[in-house]
Amino acid sequence: MKMLVKASGLLLTQSFTNIVKHSFRISAACTAIQKLTRVRVVDNSTLGSTPYHRPPKCIHVYTKNGVGKVGDKILLAIKGQKKKALIVGQKMPGHTMTPRFDSNNVVLIEDNGNPTGTRIKTPIPSNLRRLEGEYSKVLAIAQTFV
Repeated sequence: MKMLVKASGLLLTQSFTNIVKHSFRISAACTAIQKLTRVRVVDNSTLGSTPYHRPPKCIHVYTKNGVGKVGDKILLAIKGQKKKALIVGQKMPGHTMTPRFDSNNVVLIEDNGNPTGTRIKTPIPSNLRRLEGEYSKVLAIAQTFV
């Protein structure tokens, strides 16, 4: 009888720890930029630098799974307008050797891929250089790399 009580107690503790582990997991979608994520515009464009009562929010991510990482394009709602942007930094750590930032940073771009501003105020990750063909003008206006 004692063995049965001990075995059932052990079984209950194992199942309880499995439930606790499962309920506190963070999915991959929560670690990156998705719809309705607040972002910070880090270039010196007029649209991104003037204060407004609502922060810019992501309204669409141009990837298959709807989750944006560093180097992906997104669509922003900023000051009542829709603008495309490039993700140049995110809060949650991404792939290996990708730096973690204090905020989700974006650079406003036009439809053809040219940046709207003339300077980027914050450092951007150096692993964006592998996308040099697509965003060479964004890399050219960057001051520092991390």
